[in-house]
Amino acid sequence: MKSFILFMHADTRDQALANDGQKWGEYFASLHASGCFEGGSSIGQGIKFRRDHPDEPSRPDLGGFVRVRAESLADATRFLAKNPIYQAGGTVEIRELPPDE
Repeated sequence: MKSFILFMHADTRDQALANDGQKWGEYFASLHASGCFEGGSSIGQGIKFRRDHPDEPSRPDLGGFVRVRAESLADATRFLAKNPIYQAGGTVEIRELPPDE
């Protein structure tokens, strides 16, 4: 199986649903039950650093991430089910995490 990361963007239309603790509990319970959950976290504010450029605040467009295992990108889309950000009309971006060689 391959590893994938789901980035939850902070662009939901329904903030109440996106921040519903019970919905998040149900979502994480379903991830754990799948046996494919590899971790995740909320993402706070930070600073972007670039040599020879002034430091600047990071953009607040990412709110969290989840890592999962799946056979393919198409298979990884099943983890959109019950995701509060997706249900609230927000963006969930799925990317493969290729193995480092």
